[in-house]
Amino acid sequence: MSKLLSFFLLLFVVCGASAQNEKWEKWEADADTLSERGQYAEAIKLYTKIIDASGLKDRAGYGALYKRAISYYSMGDYGHALVDLDKFIVAYGEFPQARLLRALVHKELGNSEKQLQDLQDALASQPSNPALLKWRASIYIDEEQYELAKKDAVLARLLADDAETEMYLGIIYYNLGDADSAFMSMDQAISMEATFLPPYLYAGTFGLELEQFEVALKYLDLALMLDPKNNSALFYKGIALAETDKVVEGCRCLRKAFYSGMDDASDYLTEYCFGIEN
Repeated sequence: MSKLLSFFLLLFVVCGASAQNEKWEKWEADADTLSERGQYAEAIKLYTKIIDASGLKDRAGYGALYKRAISYYSMGDYGHALVDLDKFIVAYGEFPQARLLRALVHKELGNSEKQLQDLQDALASQPSNPALLKWRASIYIDEEQYELAKKDAVLARLLADDAETEMYLGIIYYNLGDADSAFMSMDQAISMEATFLPPYLYAGTFGLELEQFEVALKYLDLALMLDPKNNSALFYKGIALAETDKVVEGCRCLRKAFYSGMDDASDYLTEYCFGIEN
């Protein structure tokens, strides 16, 4: 079982939802084993037996309901996971893990507003949790609320800096018009975790947009050292090369990206590469 799902299961270690009925205990133990093995559909059947037998009139029934939600989430059935979590949170809304799991479900369902609401509730009890601050910053970035994102990311960095936080700050600074700080944050992210690919790609695209093509190529070449077949890096490198009059080499990169599934390369091939041989 992943560390993430193990974190969510800690809820019922803490609140102690063991059933008095030995049959229920056996069903729950078997369901937990099936879930740990990734046999979520089979686990759900046993959790459902406990829920139906309890009538959701005691903690055992709600414990099974919560674990069933985890199993639904794990198998990608986000609609049923959300139904179970909504019921659980009405009864046990004081447990932040449930709200965080529901935030993840809303993320998968593409509902930023409800995801943010659950995160706000979780942060109300954990206002200095850097992971939650960073998560909220990522939502604000997606919603283009960069000042709010900056506030969370800066605080997260003060509490526990890492490469992802620095990358978020780079994105934020760039979109706030501070390119120098954006590149500094991307460089810091790279220095903290040299094998973390996204900062190279973001810095490369910044260079392209700013028409600093040599800067873009520096980052994109490093990205391709990490992942020589990365379509995005090949695509961006092809544009940067073509813009610096290295058209043959640029078209070679664009063709590789296009034939590997990067459809966006088509327009650039037409613009730069018509009549150009490899």
